[in-house]
Amino acid sequence: MKILVTGGLGFIGSHTVVELQNEGFEVVAIDNLSNSSIQVLDGIEKITGKKPIFENIDLREKSAVQNFFKKYNDVVGVIHFAASKAVGESVENPLLYYENNINSLIYILQEMANLEQANFIFSSSCTVYGQAEKMPITEDASIKPANSPYGNTKQIGEEIIADVAKVTNINSVLLRYFNPIGAHPSVEIGELPLGVPQNLVPFITQTAFGLRKELSVNGNDYPTPDGTNVRDYIHVVDLAKAHVIALQRLLDKKNIEKVETFNLGTGTGSSVLEVINAFEKVSGQKLPYKIVGRREGDVVSAYANTDKANKILGWNAQLSLEEGLASAWKWEQKIRS
Repeated sequence: MKILVTGGLGFIGSHTVVELQNEGFEVVAIDNLSNSSIQVLDGIEKITGKKPIFENIDLREKSAVQNFFKKYNDVVGVIHFAASKAVGESVENPLLYYENNINSLIYILQEMANLEQANFIFSSSCTVYGQAEKMPITEDASIKPANSPYGNTKQIGEEIIADVAKVTNINSVLLRYFNPIGAHPSVEIGELPLGVPQNLVPFITQTAFGLRKELSVNGNDYPTPDGTNVRDYIHVVDLAKAHVIALQRLLDKKNIEKVETFNLGTGTGSSVLEVINAFEKVSGQKLPYKIVGRREGDVVSAYANTDKANKILGWNAQLSLEEGLASAWKWEQKIRS
């Protein structure tokens, strides 16, 4: 069965390609390499013994998307990762985010509506919940006005998919991730942020390696046990496996609704200081950090209730925060050596 993975050489995309190939799927990966590297293909091949088919396409070009689906008219499922994802950058350049994240989604759905089998997995985010009233966050929590254009593109994306599902044969699963971390245990693929990392863990590993002078902890006056933000850190391999399970559910026609939504996290919240302490423990490195002011748009706390994914998908996060941090540190050391 042929599966398209957009953003297939990115952090989560590449790990999902690995899990798909391990399950025997034939994968076509699309990436425009704006936030990834062609070398990732070699990493995937080293892990799985097979290189996915690769197409260097910019999904903002409608004709390129149309031509892709003419060439690969036997695709039976699409996992859509390709999107810009830095909150701060989206505030500074909203039109880039709306063009990249919304137009590409529309062009793909337009082509999928013509397919006999149209199964769509959407890479969404817990940002759609904003600051939820209750922890842990269930899928029924209300969708809050977005704190950033990035968050808004995820909300709009979910709404577009729901509207399209009503009038086409497209079946979809929306996967709302919490905070993906780590690298493949082989250390052949991992997170490759361009420029200054926007996420905590790559900033930690770069600081520990000496690329950054110190880590800035944004605020220690939040209403949490130690005053720092609390997040749900999920290992990228666990996250990738959930995509394969969700896709299989659609292929087997086990979905109860045309659009189903699942939270993907561990169910445990960890504060920034807890993550720093855990990293120091697994790496043996002392991490220099300083407390600075709060960052605009940051929610106090966000961690998942994963009951729905556990029960309906039969999926559970297996890997711990420490395992995620240890693999991220090994990956950092490998790419800098």
